[in-house]
Amino acid sequence: MKLASTICRYLLGLIFTVFGANGFLHFIQGMPSEPLAVQFLTAVSTSHFIVLIFLLQLIAGILLLVDVYVPLALIVLAAILTNILDYHLTMDPGGIGPGLLSTVLWIVTAQKYRGNFRGLLAMKAEPAPV
Repeated sequence: MKLASTICRYLLGLIFTVFGANGFLHFIQGMPSEPLAVQFLTAVSTSHFIVLIFLLQLIAGILLLVDVYVPLALIVLAAILTNILDYHLTMDPGGIGPGLLSTVLWIVTAQKYRGNFRGLLAMKAEPAPV
């Protein structure tokens, strides 16, 4: 399982590094055919909101590839993956495949680091001493 988690971490890092970089370099072309999806992507692109998302994808992907701050990268990618899946479920269901693959890779990778998330999931957390 340790080897599978490492392989999944590298694949997840590669996916988000490539797609994050694509947001700035535009080497992968494609536009959805659903009108609502086109309107949504036009709005987030025109407002430059998507720049932050691509930057977060790129940084998180690199962190996974170099094996530093992996729990932080996983938390960032959890939020991004939630939005990717929501986008595809509500606006462009035909393109959900890569999002599902990335989610499976995230789950396998996160299993290795689940101990790092215990404090986040505590019902009553103790504040850190000052």
